[in-house]
Amino acid sequence: MREAASPSNAPLGDGSTVQIAMGQTTAGHAVAGPAVTRRASARITAAFADAGVTGQLHALDIDTGASVSVAATQLAATSSLHKVCLLAAFYREAAAGRLDRTRQIDITAAERTPGLSGIAVMRDAVRLSLRDLATLVVAVSDNAAADILWREVGFATVNRTMAELGLSDTVAVHSMADIRDALRAHPNLADPAALADVSVLSPTQTNRSTPRQMAELFAAVWRDEVCTGDLGEELRAVLGGQAWTHRMSSGFPFDDVRVSGKTATLPTLRHEAGVVEYPDGGRYAVAVFTRAASTAAVLPAADAVIGTAARLAVDALRSL
Repeated sequence: MREAASPSNAPLGDGSTVQIAMGQTTAGHAVAGPAVTRRASARITAAFADAGVTGQLHALDIDTGASVSVAATQLAATSSLHKVCLLAAFYREAAAGRLDRTRQIDITAAERTPGLSGIAVMRDAVRLSLRDLATLVVAVSDNAAADILWREVGFATVNRTMAELGLSDTVAVHSMADIRDALRAHPNLADPAALADVSVLSPTQTNRSTPRQMAELFAAVWRDEVCTGDLGEELRAVLGGQAWTHRMSSGFPFDDVRVSGKTATLPTLRHEAGVVEYPDGGRYAVAVFTRAASTAAVLPAADAVIGTAARLAVDALRSL
C-alpha cells in the first residue's frame, strides 16, 4: 500500500529546482527519498544534455502524490499537447449534459484544417460523431478534427475548465489552424535566429502550460476528477489510443506496462505528457517538455530522451 507524501525542495546544480515528495511510512523512507530523487534528477538532466535538448519534467505518483520535477513550473508553448485540455473540457461538458458527444456532423473537405493525418488528409466528405473526432485528435493528432472540436467547445470553456481544475497557468489561445498560419508566415524556420519571432513558440503569446500542470491534468483524469463513470472510462480509453510510440512509450518497452498520452511537436519543441500504468497498480502521470538546439525536423535522440527521462523518473518514484 502506497501512503501519502509530503514535499520538500532540493536544488540542482543548474539552478533549477527538483520537487521531491517522499513517503513517510518509515524513517528509512524519509532518509532515502530525497537521495533517490536527487540521483534521478541528476541523471535526467544529464540525459537531456546528451540528447542536445533543454528539458523540463514532472512525474507524479497519482495515488501517493510523490513527485520528481526538473524546471516543472516554467511555462512552455504546448501546441498539440493542448488537445488534452480540449478533450478534458469536451468530456466535462458532456458529463454536465451541455454537449452530446454522440452527435453526428458532416464535414466537407473544404472546411478542414490542413494537416498530416486523419480527416485532414482525406479527400471526400465524412460524417463522424464528436467523440469519434476526439478519438482521432489523440490517435493521430488530427488537426482538422481538433479544430472542429475547438469550435464546438470554445476556448472560453476550455480555459474555464482548466481554472476549475486548479490549472491556472494552462491557457488556450490558438487553434491548430492559427498555429499553422503563424508558422507559414515565417519561411525561414530552419534558421535558429528566425525562431525568436515565431509567436507560437513563445509561451507568453500562444497555448501554454507547465510540465507540472500537464501531469496534474492527466492525474485528474485518472482520478475521475474531470468526469466520472462511463465518461471517465471513455476519456481514458481515448487518451490510451495514441499511435506514436517513439517518445514516452519508448522508455517502457514492456507488454504489461500501459502508456497513455499525447505528443506535441513544433520547430525545436518536442513534448509528451501521459500516464504510465504498471500491473501492480502503480499509476504515474508524467510530462516531459524539450527544446532542441537544432532546428532539424528529424532528431531521434530528442524523441528518445523523452522516454528515457520518463523512465528514470518513474523508476525513482517506484523505489520510494
